[in-house]
Amino acid sequence: MEDLDRQIVRLLVRDGRMSYTDLGKATGLSTSAAHQRVRRLEQRGVIRGYAAVVDPDALGLPLTAFISVKPIDPAAPDDAPERLADLEEVEACHSVAGDESYILKVRVGAPGDLESLLAKIRAAANVSTRTTVVLSTPYEGRPPNM
Repeated sequence: MEDLDRQIVRLLVRDGRMSYTDLGKATGLSTSAAHQRVRRLEQRGVIRGYAAVVDPDALGLPLTAFISVKPIDPAAPDDAPERLADLEEVEACHSVAGDESYILKVRVGAPGDLESLLAKIRAAANVSTRTTVVLSTPYEGRPPNM
């Protein structure tokens, strides 16, 4: 990727609502050239979308946890992500190396909600779980080092 494209990506990661005019000023491009570059980055899949960053506490979801899942029957199909996709409390699902197969990042309102979610996960995917509750988050969602 060209340095100019990296600069554009860095700027948009910081402010996804930056106008093409401001993006052009920051990079030395015309507004139309900035727009064209962004469109190409989107078409290539470098920029996959734009989203609002929300405060989970303000949404009533102050409890974050990481749940490691491991199949009870190792010979069973590896379909846990598909079985868990409809659980809206699951914010992310990562396939990992090690004893567990996946690590889920979840957000819920209270410890009782986490307990209920764990039961749903175990039943839906036929897995055992190991849970780590987050006490605080000094930082999150950092952009990649480009």
